[in-house]
Amino acid sequence: MSFRLYLFDLDGTLIDSIALILASFHHTRERHFGDRLPDARYIAMLGTTLRDAFKHMADTPEAVEAMVATYVSYNMKHHDGMVRAYPGVPEMLGELSRRGSRLGLVTSKLRDNAIQGLRVTGLEDFFEIVIGAEDVKRGKPDPEPVLLALGRAGIAAADTVFVGDSPHDIESGRRAGVKTAAATWGPFPREALEAAGPDLWLEKPADLL
Repeated sequence: MSFRLYLFDLDGTLIDSIALILASFHHTRERHFGDRLPDARYIAMLGTTLRDAFKHMADTPEAVEAMVATYVSYNMKHHDGMVRAYPGVPEMLGELSRRGSRLGLVTSKLRDNAIQGLRVTGLEDFFEIVIGAEDVKRGKPDPEPVLLALGRAGIAAADTVFVGDSPHDIESGRRAGVKTAAATWGPFPREALEAAGPDLWLEKPADLL
C-alpha cells in the first residue's frame, strides 16, 4: 500500500525526545507548583499542545502561558543534546522521497521548535509541509491539523496516511478521513493504540515502505 502524501507526527514517531519532554514537564511542574507528578501523567498528554496539557493544571490563562514559557525555555536550552532520530527513520524518509512521495509534519509543538528538532536530527529537508501548534485553533485529537495539511498539499484524504505514536494522532487522522498508521516504537502502550483503532501497524519505520 502506498500513498501520495505521508503525514507524520514528530515526537515519539520520528525523533526520540521523550526523555527531554518528561524533563521539561517535571521542571515546569516543580517551578510552578513545587511538586512532582508521575511520568505516566505526562505521557498520557503527549500528542496534545502544551496549552491543552497545562490547562489541566493551571487556574487562569495567564498561568497557562507562564507554564508554557517555562517549559519552552527549559526544553530549548537542553534540546540539541537530548534528541535523536529513531533508528531507521532517516532511511525510511529518504526512500519515500526517492519514490516521489510528498511528506508533511503534523505536530502539536510550536513550529519553530519542531523545525529545530528536524534540523538537529538531519530530517529537515524531507518535509515540504510543517503544521505546528500555532497554525490551528484546535490541536490533535481534533482533525483540524490534518485537514490543514491536506489543504496545503492539495491532496485528497483517500490518498494520505498519517503516522503517529499516540492515540491523539490516530483519532485526529481518523476524523480527518485519512488512513492511520500506529508507530509502536513510541512511549504509548499497545493497548492504548489498539483502543484508538489505527488502520495500519508499524513495528519499525521500514514497515511503512
